[in-house]
Amino acid sequence: MPRLVYSSDSDDIYGASHSRLFGRERPIHQVLGGGKVADVLLWRNRNVSAALLGVMTVIWFLFEVVEYNFVTLLCHASITTMLVIFIWRMITEIFKLTPPRIPKFILDESTFRNVASMVHKKLNRFLSKLIDSACGKDLPFFILAIFSLYILSVIGTYFSFLNLLYLGFLCLETLPVLYEKFEEDVDHLAGKVTRELKRSYRKFEAQFLNKIPRGPVKDKKIR
Repeated sequence: MPRLVYSSDSDDIYGASHSRLFGRERPIHQVLGGGKVADVLLWRNRNVSAALLGVMTVIWFLFEVVEYNFVTLLCHASITTMLVIFIWRMITEIFKLTPPRIPKFILDESTFRNVASMVHKKLNRFLSKLIDSACGKDLPFFILAIFSLYILSVIGTYFSFLNLLYLGFLCLETLPVLYEKFEEDVDHLAGKVTRELKRSYRKFEAQFLNKIPRGPVKDKKIR
């Protein structure tokens, strides 16, 4: 007996070869901002990405494993840096060497502006999506958000905030570059999972949600 294909199923089959993860239409580099931040997350600049990963790993090790206090670590790092610069300066004056050149701006302002702008846009979009789903505009996303937040709360009971922060940083440093490398395979697998979830939700909606009695909708009178 031939299988009946509904319009929603045919749309899923047609879009199977064209769908991308989260329905995006732009390359992953553009999704991440397309600037220096995206280059770091996708390891386009390997030296900066590796240095950032190493620094964050050292910071995590000092705070979580060695159990350094933040104020103590900050003071010790400042003292060490000042002593190195002072000794270096004295040696150059004694032996008539070229003095060290300290840049006026240690931290690049544009990089922080790009990071802040990207975080602001993503956070605003995420919060708007949460509010819309809570208002009943996207029930599947609402259920997924509740389930994800519950799982995150359970994970938070077993890990400290610093461990979660470092784990999130590791995901940012590894998942985008791995996705870019295996993009077609991940999109294909994600498409299959998404279609199965949509199909299951349609069955759940037809069997349960549509049977919930609803009051009559009154048309508003236009005066």
